[in-house]
Amino acid sequence: MIKLPIDSPIFVAGHAGLVGSAVVRRLQAEGFTNLITATRHELDLRDQAAVNAYFDSRRPRFVFLVAGTVGGIMANSTRPAEFLYDNMMIHATVVEAARASGTEKLLYLGSSCIYPRLADQPITEDALLTGPLEPTNEAYAIAKIAGIKLCDAYRTQYGCNFISAMPTNLYGPNDNFDLTSSHVLPALMRKLHEAKLRGNRRVEIWGSGLAKREFLHVDDLAEACVFLLRNYDEAGPINVGTGLDQSIRDLAELMAEIVHPGAELDFDTSKPDGMPRKVLDVSRINAMGWTASTALREGIASTYEWFLANQ
Repeated sequence: MIKLPIDSPIFVAGHAGLVGSAVVRRLQAEGFTNLITATRHELDLRDQAAVNAYFDSRRPRFVFLVAGTVGGIMANSTRPAEFLYDNMMIHATVVEAARASGTEKLLYLGSSCIYPRLADQPITEDALLTGPLEPTNEAYAIAKIAGIKLCDAYRTQYGCNFISAMPTNLYGPNDNFDLTSSHVLPALMRKLHEAKLRGNRRVEIWGSGLAKREFLHVDDLAEACVFLLRNYDEAGPINVGTGLDQSIRDLAELMAEIVHPGAELDFDTSKPDGMPRKVLDVSRINAMGWTASTALREGIASTYEWFLANQ
């Protein structure tokens, strides 16, 4: 376990996004006073020279590398080059700058899509690279796998204490609710909300509804990230999730109860489901002393309240 003095300079890469904003909230709630952040306009994380200069001038002691280009099935399917290039460049520049500037510890955040499409369920960390990836998000997954291996390579060659955490599907405040690029949960929320405003009872849902997914509130993930920075020092990924999953149909019905009671759901089976099932084995992080605490209904209700206040 390492100590994190409250005045430690801590860089949160991607602080304005879903995960980054939650990490900032968590650190602030714990009393940290020296948080370092930069908007995309202030720092292009794909530019090695710019990132090097930024690290040289600020010398972060700890880094949360949670920045990236993300999206749902449609975004992944239509922008694979962007997803691969942006994410590979972002983790490469930040990891190298952290090494060069003497960062004490870095946490890199991957994604559960790194695991094979037909991995045994729940998915354990050792399933990585044991089978073909899900085609609808292959480019993003390859980039994230490269990030894990990069952290491990820097650990091997340079002795850097760089760790990797793999969260399941996330949701919460500051999520992306754009229907062309968002993940399933915020997309469902937006669709149902707009149908309610228009007075439409029938709402179309992509896929059969049979695929099963696990969902973690982003504030739980932020808590886990700080926990892992303090307590985890090993190579390779560690899973972060609830260990519970439900079908997309069940998720949509729960969402309708909260957002648009009485909605009639039409499942479009001509659209892809993605992986048949994806739920993480979280026994390792649970054994270390961390478990998720936000129930799905509670988390969706609070996220919808945020959406109504900030849409």
